[in-house]
Amino acid sequence: MAADSRTNAGVDHISTYNKLFDFSVPGERALVLCTAGNLSTTQSLVIAIQQDLKHQRDPNLHVLPTLYECARYIGEKARAIQDRDREWLKRDGIDGQCTLLLGGQLPEGDPELFLIYPQGNCIQATPETPFLQIGEIKYGKPILDRTLSFETTLDAAAKCALLSIDSTMKSNISVGPPIDLVLIKAHTFRISHRLRLKRGDPYLEEMRRSWEHSLKQAFEHLPTLTWQGD
Repeated sequence: MAADSRTNAGVDHISTYNKLFDFSVPGERALVLCTAGNLSTTQSLVIAIQQDLKHQRDPNLHVLPTLYECARYIGEKARAIQDRDREWLKRDGIDGQCTLLLGGQLPEGDPELFLIYPQGNCIQATPETPFLQIGEIKYGKPILDRTLSFETTLDAAAKCALLSIDSTMKSNISVGPPIDLVLIKAHTFRISHRLRLKRGDPYLEEMRRSWEHSLKQAFEHLPTLTWQGD
């Protein structure tokens, strides 16, 4: 799972905030949440989840038995926060919605990934749909569509995720570094690898140069057009 760290409320209000949150119990359950949308809503949601864990309220992310139930629990909390603030945000034309990704593995299940909608419902990644995206997706999605499959290795998937975000940054100023990347291996029940890439990181710079060079080369080798009537 990968995320940028840029939030904005217009060109004069650009800030950096984490969008990946680790709720794992290392060795017991792996849970990573990725957020997109209204910053106030997502921060309120993360605080509410943390408070449930701190005070051991039932339910919470450390007692629910399946990742699906964890996704529904998070969806219900997100919906309640949006319902609470909707009337006041609507008066000023502010969109308070958020979308979320929840990924990981619990002891009784396989590794899973869910996309949680603003309405609180969710969908699951499948072998036919092996990746899910939230936030600004249109610039990075073609790369994932052309490169990812259910059999893609973890290392290759990690590179695809970074390349997808880098391509989005190239075309949209609302997406920017640092980029956070986490990797969870099956049956480890913990984040296996973690990486934060800041602006100017040598790997990001080399990846961008290599990708742009490869694209130009591929473009130059495309077949010549044959016009009608020639």
